[in-house]
Amino acid sequence: MSQVETLDISRPGTAGSDATKTIRVHADSIGSLHEVNEKQTGDDFLKVQTAGDEEESAIPEDKKEEPLENAEDDWIHDPRNPRNWPAGKKWTMTAIVSAYTFVTPLATSMMAPGLPEIALKYGITSETIISMVLSIFLLTFAFGPLFLAPLSEIYGRTWILHIGNLLFLVFNLICAYAPNTGVLLGMRLICGFVGSAPIACGGGTISDLFSERDRASAMAIYSLGPLIGPAVGPIAGGFITETVGFKWVFIVISVLCGIVSIVGIPLLRETYAPVIRLKIAKHSADPEKAAKAHPHLMQNHGSGLHLIWVNISRPFILLTRSFVCFVLSLYMAFMYGIYYLMFTTFPELFSVTYGFSPGIQGLCYIGLGFGFVLATIIGASVADKVYHSLSIRNGGKGKPEFRVPALIFGSFFVPVGLFWYGWSAQAKIHWIMPIIGTGVFGFGMMTTYLPIQLYLVDTFTYAASALAAASVFRSTLGFAFPLFGSQMYAALGNGGGNSLLAGLAIVLGIPFPVWLWYKGEEVRQRSTLSRS
Repeated sequence: MSQVETLDISRPGTAGSDATKTIRVHADSIGSLHEVNEKQTGDDFLKVQTAGDEEESAIPEDKKEEPLENAEDDWIHDPRNPRNWPAGKKWTMTAIVSAYTFVTPLATSMMAPGLPEIALKYGITSETIISMVLSIFLLTFAFGPLFLAPLSEIYGRTWILHIGNLLFLVFNLICAYAPNTGVLLGMRLICGFVGSAPIACGGGTISDLFSERDRASAMAIYSLGPLIGPAVGPIAGGFITETVGFKWVFIVISVLCGIVSIVGIPLLRETYAPVIRLKIAKHSADPEKAAKAHPHLMQNHGSGLHLIWVNISRPFILLTRSFVCFVLSLYMAFMYGIYYLMFTTFPELFSVTYGFSPGIQGLCYIGLGFGFVLATIIGASVADKVYHSLSIRNGGKGKPEFRVPALIFGSFFVPVGLFWYGWSAQAKIHWIMPIIGTGVFGFGMMTTYLPIQLYLVDTFTYAASALAAASVFRSTLGFAFPLFGSQMYAALGNGGGNSLLAGLAIVLGIPFPVWLWYKGEEVRQRSTLSRS
């Protein structure tokens, strides 16, 4: 639904003119069409309108003031605007940011096949503690973006990415040579915080570079990192642990960080428009005059403590005041928790039941990775076609609810995969069967993950905060689930435990998306948090 706001904007050259001056500006990060008309004084007025192909270059602190920022000059058509960069440059930036986003999630699970060796090395006898060595990373990985995202709006996305990656390199090296369990847990905790930089900045970078109609493919590639990274990690980690020891897992991660930095530091360019424009203003011939020409940039992007507080508080406001945001985030978090539960239970299942060595155990994660890749190739393409087809039927205008059919489709595969994996493992039939089950689960997880993210971005005015809310919820359950996984499977067995999870997946994932299809638009129109 369109929104109308009255703005009082004065711009040199507009006063006394009889002509109607039109400036195209961005009002939403994803770009629903709407017009913002200035109050008319006599014959002089300024019309500010937005279009879906010309959106704001980032997710700002306050969407409602972004039209003011863009109206201050003709930034929309400026070649320095990242939206106007050549396609090759845009995809280079996307590739680099995706590489950053791949390395840190890789580290969350690469050590999974080495958990028995780590327990032996440090004398850990508690199942909860050994699981925590893996999952404690996710605790700070969840909350890091709340601090790093606002910092990226003050200093830009690029250096947050670079510094986070370099610190991640250092602290992984410390993990490799940790003298005791306490130091290892502490360094993993810090690694989670600095490693969350790509999660904090990556989605915003994609939004900076691409408009809504071009964003789905770039977002799908970017989203592969947090999902396929943890699936690929154990494959390499298993052989590394078996041949040269678990400490080399951390060393290899540090080497990968170094390689990405060697490529990224010289090539990656700043994409966050307000920071770019402030730099241009400060380096102009008359910085004071340029600053006065951009008062809203100075106001909205100059207070660090204010931005941090807003970013910390708003996700929790969305989770507590928006039923839609809460349930979608809960469903995504639930699947993410199961995902990490698999990482901590795979080593025992495939070593005890099937007699796999640590190196071969790593290959058991191929099923998950294959499911993710297949979902990216097929699921994202089909979802995109469905969205465009429904938009055409709706007069060419897209709605967040047009993401829901893909969500409903994917949600059926999640319980099927869990039943398949659990009962084939319980029956101890051929090892390929539980791996196929995890592949079906991975396909379902990815085909629901992307539409949930896009629905949140399309729906909420504060899209970055909605994604941050989902991220906090997701990583918190990713930390918590492995802590009780062994006890659950010991009590219920693989079949019973996964049946319980599959039943919860049906309750969370089937009825709500159907309800959202029929009632989502009505709920959005009533909410003060949504774009309407």
